Order: sequence, then structure tokens, then C-alpha cells
Amino acid sequence: MKEVIKNYGSIILLLIGISIGSLVGIFLPDLVDILKPIGDIFLNLLFVSVIPLLFFAISSSIANIEDSNKLGKTIGIMTAVFVGTIVIAAIATIAGLWAFPVTATTDGSAVNEALSTNADETWGDRIVRFLTVDEFANLLSRKNILAFVIFSLLVGTATRKSGEMGKQFTNFLNAGNKVMENLLILVMKAGPIGLGAYFAYQVKTLGPELFGFYAKPLGFYYGFGILFFFVFFTLYAFIAKGGAGVSSFWKHNISPSLTALSTCSSLATLPANLIAANRIGIPKEIASIVIPIGNTLYKNGSSISSILKIYVAFSILGWDFFEPSTLITAVGITVLVSMVAGGIPNGGFIGEMLMISIYGIPNEAVPSILIIGALVDPLATVLNATGDTVAAMLVTRFSGEKFNPEQAEA
Repeated sequence: MKEVIKNYGSIILLLIGISIGSLVGIFLPDLVDILKPIGDIFLNLLFVSVIPLLFFAISSSIANIEDSNKLGKTIGIMTAVFVGTIVIAAIATIAGLWAFPVTATTDGSAVNEALSTNADETWGDRIVRFLTVDEFANLLSRKNILAFVIFSLLVGTATRKSGEMGKQFTNFLNAGNKVMENLLILVMKAGPIGLGAYFAYQVKTLGPELFGFYAKPLGFYYGFGILFFFVFFTLYAFIAKGGAGVSSFWKHNISPSLTALSTCSSLATLPANLIAANRIGIPKEIASIVIPIGNTLYKNGSSISSILKIYVAFSILGWDFFEPSTLITAVGITVLVSMVAGGIPNGGFIGEMLMISIYGIPNEAVPSILIIGALVDPLATVLNATGDTVAAMLVTRFSGEKFNPEQAEA
């Protein structure tokens, strides 16, 4: 029993906190408004910790890579893993919808709001926002996280190219990375209380909506998504590290999964993912690149929901979703939505507008696309966020790097 508590104590406390929060959300909803500020405080601590954590983790990893070919190889393999597995998720979803067709009821309440937001913004403007900000201070906002990741990559590269003059700065980056890792561990000790409070809020606000007009497509998403989560992530972990990889991934993926489910935020889950990657034994120089970039650009859950949204819109309009050119276009849109739009502020909305414009979807189907996107968010976040860790395992495998010995829970 002592060994169990030592290895799984933090996870057990997290499960207890979330279970209590769920019960409060169901049976004592009046308490939720009192508890929510506690959850917000915890979430805010995570968000303010993530920015310096990202900077030191990415920059120090790049600065410590002496072989530039190795860096290029890692990024190339990472891109192939991201694109390949997102396409797999999209094709698997299409197959699932073909085997288990669903329909949805539509309403017109969200049309005007959807069509009026950012109507004058061009794709050129979005690309600029996708890659950069106009002032340094804006880099520190989590709304511009991809621009911050790119900046951190450039700082690490510049440090590595500075030779002897850059060694002192490399030492500073390494020290900062270690300090932020310990800060993260301190913040996560409040996880059982903070995530429990936030989970009570999620159960109260989202729970009743799951059984309304969109029950069938949501039932498909949650059923298929859970199956995808366990089957495909297990397969990826097995490819990466065999049977030991499967047990190690699921052992250390519990805390990130619960964090994602509670907060509905991939960014809030990033610290837990980095801890899990370290315990699984993923080399730090890979985890510190793949997981932060994947947090922005790699989204399995968004891939599944993108296909489902297009399918539901076609179903409402009576169009043939399974026509070959439609399917090919749907997979292409899904890659863009999952990888490109994910790095843009309000990227989910932009992705939805992209599919509406490409297919010429009329107004009556727009609300279904928007509402489904909101209601699948908890599971989509779990798939989006925790997929980064298993992707890092695959990159380790395909790059020929060796896994470090597995570590116990702290």
C-alpha cells in the first residue's frame, strides 16, 4: 500500500478532487459559483507559469543541440508525425460516420453572430497574426502562443550559433528551465483542489446541454473519441516503445488527461504533459520541442470534430457527404483546421468559417457547426493535449533516439 501511495498518490488525490467536484456540480449546483473562483485562481497560476516555462524549455533545448542536422531531423520527423496522424484521425472518423450515421436538429440562433465576427479580416491578416505580433509585450499573452513559440525557437537557435559567447546565456537558460520545472511541480500540488472546483463548474454548465438537440452527433463524438483515445494512442505508444511504452504512457497520462478534461485548455495541460514526458523517459531535447509546438499545431480532437461538423452540416442540407471529392476536401480542411487554425487566436472559429466558405454552406447549417464545436470541447481537449505526449514518443522512435529510464511519480 505504501508503494501504491508513493507512486500514485498525486493521481489519487486528483481523482478524489475531481470526483468531489463532479458530485458538487450535480447535486449542489448553487455552490459552484462559490467554488469557481478557486478553479480560476489555479488556472491563472498555470497560465502565468506556462509562458516562462515554454521560453526556457524550448530555448534551452535548442541551445544545447550542437548538431544542426539533428534539430532539422527532429522538426522534419515531428511534422510528418503530426500530419500523418491527423490524416489517420480524419479517415477513421469518416469510416466511423459511414458505419454509424447520425443526424442533428438545427436552429438559427447563432447565425448572425457567426457571420458578423471578423468579417473584414483578410487571410493575409490572419497569417500575420499566426506568425508574429507587433510588440514584444504582446508575446507574453497566451493568445499569441504560437508567435511566442517561434520567438523561443529563434532565441535558442541564436544562442547555439553564438559559440563561446553564448555559453553563459545557455547556462542561464538551463538554470531557468530547472527553476520553472520546480515552480510547475509546486503549482500542480494545488491540482486536486483547483481542478475539482473547475470540474464542478464544467459539470453544471455543460452537462445539461449534452442531452439536447445535438445528442446524436455528440453521442458519436464522445463514443468514437473515447475509442480513438484508447485504441489509437495505445497503438502509437506500442509503435514507439513496445509493450513498455503502452504501460508507461497510460500510467503517466492520467494526470494530463484529467487536467485537460477539467480545464478544457490545451495550454493549461502543457505543464502536466511535460512532466509526463519526463517520467515516460522521452528525451528532453525532443519533448521540449515537440510538446510545446504540438500544443499549438497538433490536434487529434479537432480533426475528429472537423469531420463531424462537415458531416452534420451536409446531413442537415441533404447533401452527399460521402462523395469522393467532398471527402478529399474534408481531409484537407481538417489538416488546416487542426494544424494551422490551431495556432491563430480564435482559430477554431476561423476554421469553421473556412469550411463554410469552401463548401458554400448556407446559413441554416452554421449554428450546428458552431454549437457542436463548443459541446465537444472537453473530450476534444483531452485528445488534442495528450496526443502531444504520444507524438513525442513517436518522434523519439522514428528519430532513432533512446528513451531514458522511466521515472516514478514525484
